[in-house]
Amino acid sequence: MASRTITSPLPIDLPRSVGSIRAGAGDPSVRTGPATAVVATRTPEGPGTIEFSGAGTTITAEAWGPGSGWLLDHAPAMCGAADDLTGFAPQHRIIDQLARTYPGMRVIRTGAVVEMMLRVIVGQKVTGKEAKDGYRRMVLALGEPAPGHPDLLLPPNPEVVAGLAYHAFHPWGIERKRAETILRVARRRGRLAETAQMPRNDAYRRLNAVPGIGPWTTGIVAGTALGDPDAVAVGDYNIPHMVSWLLAGEPRSSDDRMLELLEPYRGHRGRVVRLLKASGVKAPRYGPRLPAREIRGS
Repeated sequence: MASRTITSPLPIDLPRSVGSIRAGAGDPSVRTGPATAVVATRTPEGPGTIEFSGAGTTITAEAWGPGSGWLLDHAPAMCGAADDLTGFAPQHRIIDQLARTYPGMRVIRTGAVVEMMLRVIVGQKVTGKEAKDGYRRMVLALGEPAPGHPDLLLPPNPEVVAGLAYHAFHPWGIERKRAETILRVARRRGRLAETAQMPRNDAYRRLNAVPGIGPWTTGIVAGTALGDPDAVAVGDYNIPHMVSWLLAGEPRSSDDRMLELLEPYRGHRGRVVRLLKASGVKAPRYGPRLPAREIRGS
């Protein structure tokens, strides 16, 4: 185990910041507590686990495994200490209130692009429960004990995932369309991993060039793996309604209307959406919920 102390220019709320990686509370690779966050991951130097602890502007990072050196080098960005609020000026009273309520909610940058893509693709066009359950089943089937924290599992190895057939995903509740998108990403892992070091616009173009990857997936991935505070998941079923309800009192919305309301915060639109989600307020519902599907026996 190796460690380092991180001094951040901004306060850090670890569960709200590092927890943005999680595919739900049952994600076998991430665990958070009141002032802790533990992440099992795969780095360019091998698997590793990093544990952050503390609050305010002083954070301790400890790491295990072959990837521990890489993780400690990147620890400030991973916990949000590299977040930059330049240009962020709350203009709406609700955004101002939420920014004061959650002063430690930081935008993180993990650099683990492919790993995050696999998490997010499982959630395409399905209910939140289906997304969380599907990813959890996949990790339980393919993951390995995390260095230093055997109670956690490493995310699936993209090299192993690339060798699977689409029907191998069915027992995890993932149908052919999502499975084939996961396989494309795993088989292009080298090119996609390079986006972590590319200029932002170039990175977006490369991610979106993969069939099955669009602005919804890229928006979520860029908001954590690439550390883009402006990343918005365009195409989400609920987020436009939430944004318009909280910022304009309109219970129903569209992507265009959402982006119009967020335009004054360009550069930090993703940050604003995260703050609004933290409020727990949802737009009124006027229709049936999207039904969950069961494909594990097919």
